[in-house]
Amino acid sequence: MGVNLSPIVEAEEIELEALRGKTVAVDAYNTIFQFLSIIRQPDGKPLMDSEGNVTSHLSGLLYRTANLIEAGVEPVFVFDGKASDLKAETIEGRIARREKAKQEYEQALAEGDLEKAFSKAQQTSRMTPDILETSKELLDLLGIPVVQAPSDGEAQAAYMCSKGSVYAAASQDFDSILFGAPLLIRNLTISGRRKVPGKNVYKDVKTEMIDTKAMLESLGITREQLVDVCILIGTDFNHGIDGIGPKKGLKLIQKHGNLEAVLPAIGKEVPDYQEVRDIFLDGPRSDDYDVKAAPARMEETVEMMSSHGFSEERVRNVVNKIEAARKAESSRRKQKSLDNWF
Repeated sequence: MGVNLSPIVEAEEIELEALRGKTVAVDAYNTIFQFLSIIRQPDGKPLMDSEGNVTSHLSGLLYRTANLIEAGVEPVFVFDGKASDLKAETIEGRIARREKAKQEYEQALAEGDLEKAFSKAQQTSRMTPDILETSKELLDLLGIPVVQAPSDGEAQAAYMCSKGSVYAAASQDFDSILFGAPLLIRNLTISGRRKVPGKNVYKDVKTEMIDTKAMLESLGITREQLVDVCILIGTDFNHGIDGIGPKKGLKLIQKHGNLEAVLPAIGKEVPDYQEVRDIFLDGPRSDDYDVKAAPARMEETVEMMSSHGFSEERVRNVVNKIEAARKAESSRRKQKSLDNWF
């Protein structure tokens, strides 16, 4: 879920064209959960094959990442590793909310309220071992690089971005900024017209970019201070202080400088705050990764997807589009290099 910094952070709306020729590190868990949540049947049930296996994630990974590649953007999917012990309570809370949503979904379904059922069903998504395994398998078959993070995928994606291995990190969560991503892309795979949960209202979801350096300069703080702001608000690794949101937290850090000065001034405590700082500023990262795309393996991709009920013809068409887009982008880059000589 991460920290919601939207009240104090402005993002710039961009077109996918602005990312043409770029490689972007995608927070895999975050993105797959989006697919599991959004890609559902009218009654809220996820897409499934004839054996009852969930396939919503496969649909999203095939068609929506293909759209990115057609736009000249090469994704690299970064998967979470072992979660910090400080995240245990957050994970338990998510499980409890999911179970509650499941009960409410079943009740709404029994009452024939499909709109409510769909809304509640979206909150029941979970990452199973099968979903994780088939996601990695499909990405590998499509030639999309897969990176295994030692801990948080967002931290690893941010690290790869900070090293210049990728152009930007892509996630819905602002945590990527706390982890040190110079550029954060939001709504990369879900841009378009989306229904507002619980309302018969639709809104346009645009791809957004946040330049961390420019954002911090506009706030008049450092990344380390932004981490302190978020610790005051509350993160996936700690409880915040009641009554402190992004705007108040920002003002406190701007006035006092850091947590060590803020906490005595307001008469509050945040246990283990240094550990939380360390996770964001110096947590586990790995140099064991490769961001180079490989050719898609057509027949194996068709075999895998058709075994889950996808149309063989449609899968072939998508893979052909991916390969055609990659060739076109490669030619464009070569032509651009040649033009630079003249």
